[in-house]
Parts: sequence; structure tokens; C-alpha cells
Amino acid sequence: MDYQTFQPHPDLESLISCYWTLEVPKTEETQRQRIIPDGTIEMAFILGDDIKRYTSEEGFIIQPRAMVLGQTIDPFYIEPTGYVNTFAIRFYPYGFANFVTAPIRTLANKETPINTLFEEDIADQLEQDIIQATGTKQRIEIIESFFLKKLSDQVRVNSIVKTTVETLLGTKGGTSISEILKEDLSKRRQLERMFVKQIGASPKQLGKLIRLQSALKMLLNEEGESLTHIAYQHDYYDQAHFIKDFKAFTGVAPKDFLGNENMALSSAFYK
Repeated sequence: MDYQTFQPHPDLESLISCYWTLEVPKTEETQRQRIIPDGTIEMAFILGDDIKRYTSEEGFIIQPRAMVLGQTIDPFYIEPTGYVNTFAIRFYPYGFANFVTAPIRTLANKETPINTLFEEDIADQLEQDIIQATGTKQRIEIIESFFLKKLSDQVRVNSIVKTTVETLLGTKGGTSISEILKEDLSKRRQLERMFVKQIGASPKQLGKLIRLQSALKMLLNEEGESLTHIAYQHDYYDQAHFIKDFKAFTGVAPKDFLGNENMALSSAFYK
């Protein structure tokens, strides 16, 4: 598995977390991988063989080859049908709303073909340009040219939404919405409406995802730390509360996550 990340242009770095590529050789036996929510929206171009996303134990769809994966709350399984070669853009939670007019809530928990979000001929040409590019460097140049042009055409994301997300990220999900609004709870309902529209999740859901992400990274990267220590470092009431949220987030308990072959891809993303 070859997973690499690349930093965006300075004019886009407040909206785009990174670009990433993933290559996995074709194997005789394919294996499902559980994908864990990370609170972000991604645009992906599948350059290798098709990828299945399971909608039930046996049912699945074939992911669009040029798509946006909206805000996802629950984990899900994917399975390659052969050679994996993907180029993708990972946006900050408020990032993608700066490039489209469609409400972000309509993208949640599903894949949306990019030619339904942008003018069809422009989106189709973008996909072809990405496919025909000679490598990652050229793909980044193509997609950045596309995004920089779009920025001048769209309304910026609501400033209170952006500030709230930045605070949640900066405190690893440890700040309550009441603290962020400094007790001006009259803004709370407005914030929640704008969040669902521009982020695709509520402030509480996003804060919970960010806190669990941080705990998961600590579990993966700081071997030997006890679950109790990780729980208290992330303001969980106790270890039991942490384990309960972790299972809801990943589908397994912390002790079953490490070394789990079905979690290899998610582990790579979080490391």
C-alpha cells in the first residue's frame, strides 16, 4: 500500500487539508476495508479498477469514478475490484462549501458524481484532464486551477461556521458550542442551521468526530498508552465512555482496532 499526502497552494490551504494518492497492487483475493468518518468532505478520482461500497452485508454500489464523498457520520465498508489508484482532495469541514452552490447537507452520507455539482461539460473535462495527466504534480496543478477559478465565483462560507470549526479543530473537539458562542445562545439555532447547510453535520456531531479522531490518532501513534490515559486526555468522563464512543465511531472496540486487517486503510489515513 502506497499512501502519500501533498500540501495545497497557499491560496487554498485554509480550505483544503491536503491532496492524497493511494496505490494498492491487485491481489488474488480482495478484502473489505472499513472506512472511519473523519469529519471532512473529499473529492476523489478513481484511476484504477472500480471500488465497491457496501450498503448492507451483501448489497453494494460501484462508486462513481469522479465523485464527492459528503460528510459521513457512520463507518462503512469498501472493497477494491482490482488495482487501486486514487487521487483525492481532502477539504476542511467548511472548505467544500466555498466551491458549490448546492447545500452541503444534500451530499451527506453518500457519493455524488462531480458532474451533478458543477456544469456537466466542465466537470467531464476536468475528469478527463485528471485521467490523462502525467502524474500527481500535474493533477494537483489541474485541480488547483479549477478550484482557484471557482473561488471567485462562489459565496464564502458563513464566518461564524468557519470560526466554530476552527475552534473545534484547535481544541480537538473539547470546546462546547456554548463556550464558543460565549453564552450568546440566541445564535445557537442560527449556527446549527448554517452548520447542517454548509458542513453536512451538526456542531455537536462534528465536535464528537473531531474528539474521537484525536483519540484514535493517539491510540495509533503513541503505543503503550493506556485507554484510561487516552480517555482523560480527551475529556471523556471515564474509560467506559471512551470505549462506547469509539465503538460507535469505528464499529469495534479499541483493543480490536489495532492490527485489524479490515482497518489497514483507515489506520494509514489516521497515521
